[in-house]
Amino acid sequence: MASERRSDTRRESRGQRTQEQRPVRRRRRSTGAVMGFAALYVIMVIGVSILLACVGWIAANDVLALNKEAKETTVTISKEDSFNEVASLLKEEGLIEYKSLFKLFASITGGKDKVVPGTYTLNTDMDYRALLSGMSINSSTKAEVTVTIPEGYSLAQIFQLLEDRGVSTVEELTQVASEHDYNFSFLKDIPLGDANRLEGFLYPDTYQFNTPHSALYVINKMLVNFDQKYTDELRAKVAESGYSIREILTIASLIEKETDGSDRTKIASVIYNRLNTPNAGTVGFLQIDATLAYLNGGKVPTEEDKAIDSPYNTYKYKGLPPAPIANPGLASIQAALNPESTNYFYYALGDDNVHHYFKSYEELQRFLASQDRYKK
Repeated sequence: MASERRSDTRRESRGQRTQEQRPVRRRRRSTGAVMGFAALYVIMVIGVSILLACVGWIAANDVLALNKEAKETTVTISKEDSFNEVASLLKEEGLIEYKSLFKLFASITGGKDKVVPGTYTLNTDMDYRALLSGMSINSSTKAEVTVTIPEGYSLAQIFQLLEDRGVSTVEELTQVASEHDYNFSFLKDIPLGDANRLEGFLYPDTYQFNTPHSALYVINKMLVNFDQKYTDELRAKVAESGYSIREILTIASLIEKETDGSDRTKIASVIYNRLNTPNAGTVGFLQIDATLAYLNGGKVPTEEDKAIDSPYNTYKYKGLPPAPIANPGLASIQAALNPESTNYFYYALGDDNVHHYFKSYEELQRFLASQDRYKK
């Protein structure tokens, strides 16, 4: 019996050792798996970190303008361009690599709202912040443009030309022309409130402007130029003429729009003859087609245009229009102050593209009947 108990005791002892040893072997297998997973996780983290570091480095190179091939280019931004289109333009020109990153940076930093229309000289040494600053109103990278304003351009045509060249916008130019009180003696009696008050005073010439430029400065530059051309000698002649400077410019603008370039003083004589001899056949009406073109938007005048009810309509209202219809050059201003002495009251363009002058309406009609351009 004792032997059986010892045998049972040994079996129980072996059973207990077996039961105690099994959990130990299971814990060893679980620890190994955890360590494997941990190692894999560490490798994945390191890999992702390296990948992110590489992506971050590449992005940083673009943001900070590092390791880029040297390039300088001129870009023009119009008022119709969205910021997305601006970003696309910079990418096309090789100034940035990642458009979405640039747009994100611009939104976060507020640089997006500082970009204004204009022409700018930019380069690949400029980081994101410098590019945004370089396209702002106070940018030092503004490109300089040469703008030639032709003689006889109206104020509206000049403003559109300046907008087309990226100097300013029609809206901004119109606003300051209407509202700003420019300190020039020749403007002191002309009330504010209408941009056309500057018609005739924006001297046609070749100008250098940055793009964009302050509308206030742009107009002031043209007025300064007029002030310089309006010499003491011219001022004295205006005073002697009995007309105001605005009236002289009105006459000069009519000459500018009518002349073929060789007959300014003859056209001036017809204007003065009609103004000063109201009892002639014209009875004080200037009947100048250029005033109708001023009213109809620059189209060839028609018979219907002669019925337009406007003080600028020289077929309907006697005397001079209330203001210039264009901005004349110096030659036309000189002609307005120094007309030829003639007895002409009429002129017409012949088939030879030259103006012919007449003393009477009958002479004019005979000439028109002889010209193919007036035959229906």
